[in-house]
Amino acid sequence: MFSNLKLNARFVYLFIQFSASVFFSMMFVVTSLYEATVAGLTPVQLILVGTTLEISAFVFEVPTGIVADVYSRRLSIIIGYILMGVGFLVEGFFPAFLPILLAQVIWGLGYTFTSGATQAWITDEVGEEDANKLFLRATQVGLFAALVGMGFATLVGANNVALPLRVGGLGVILIGVILAVIMPETGFHPTPREDRNTWQHMWHTFKQGVDVVRSKPRLMSVVGVGLFYGIYSEGFDRLWVKHLLDTFELPVIFGGNQVAFFAVLRIVATVLTILAIRFVEKRVDTGNPIAIGRAMLLVTGLISASLIGFALSPLLLLSLGLYLSISILRDIAGPLQSAWVNQKLDSKVRATVHSMFGQVDAIGQVVGGPIVAVIAAVGSAVASLVTSGLLLTPALFFVNRANSHSANEADGEVEAAPAD
Repeated sequence: MFSNLKLNARFVYLFIQFSASVFFSMMFVVTSLYEATVAGLTPVQLILVGTTLEISAFVFEVPTGIVADVYSRRLSIIIGYILMGVGFLVEGFFPAFLPILLAQVIWGLGYTFTSGATQAWITDEVGEEDANKLFLRATQVGLFAALVGMGFATLVGANNVALPLRVGGLGVILIGVILAVIMPETGFHPTPREDRNTWQHMWHTFKQGVDVVRSKPRLMSVVGVGLFYGIYSEGFDRLWVKHLLDTFELPVIFGGNQVAFFAVLRIVATVLTILAIRFVEKRVDTGNPIAIGRAMLLVTGLISASLIGFALSPLLLLSLGLYLSISILRDIAGPLQSAWVNQKLDSKVRATVHSMFGQVDAIGQVVGGPIVAVIAAVGSAVASLVTSGLLLTPALFFVNRANSHSANEADGEVEAAPAD
């Protein structure tokens, strides 16, 4: 009935990035504040909430990625957005530790339906080269949209910190409903129904994904990078807001509206990130893994140093500046990593490989979460944040290894090329 309403894949991908960024930014502005103030969670509980989310991602990431490869990436993405919206609604309506844990399971499951499937879907629709360029363009679109979402959060959450979570949750569900009407799927050919020996085929697809990663030394090193990005991130994601609230007397703006303060901070970060992404788009060749690797080396080192400085800074302005640095660099790292992984992947296992990298990140956060939780319990949030910065440093070794493997691959291709 809706077949004639399907729109251009590039437009739909940008719609997903725009609309999701609006609603997610609206919710993320208040999530940590809501959990720390309205729900009254302790530092240990805040980290356990994040660890629960990542365990869910770890458990569901590869199975849902395989579903996207075997059945339908479009269907997987639609299901994912509906589930994520439901998860945020649960958190927004029930400000207590156990319901918030349940919400993480629901939205973590939903996220895994979109992780990997979204990148694989758009790559099959427009081709690998165009998709790699589109990743950075979509990040820019998403950043502009995030400004809109943060503005909404300031208005909606002025008198009720939970309201942006509720409105955002409904909005994310609406994305799934709209995609069911407008989203095409022409470049993907699912496994014929008669060939679907469900779990056996899923295991075969997963094994193919593992074999692809193991056969490429560069990807094996990128796995190491992703692991330590996951390990370090949990402490920062869950504690940065509480660290600022506990360490400094925040300036009073907009009548003491705390949502407005954090929204303004994120808006500044987003504007600066838009400029930074444009710079990276012009300077980094996303079709060249060596160029991506060099950029990742610089970004990784700067994130680690900035995070340690953020934790130890005695000055509010310096801490805010370092927070902005971390936020900008992380937004740059995301699309670079997607393009890094996406180089020369077989379409049949593309979603599975991307999902496996999502799972590696989840494993890292599951490992890192308890480490910083123990440090927060026996020490302080400051000690946990310093530890998080140090936990990222091993990623530098793996970035260097990936760059060496990329150089070897390039040399091998030159030697294999026929003479003129």
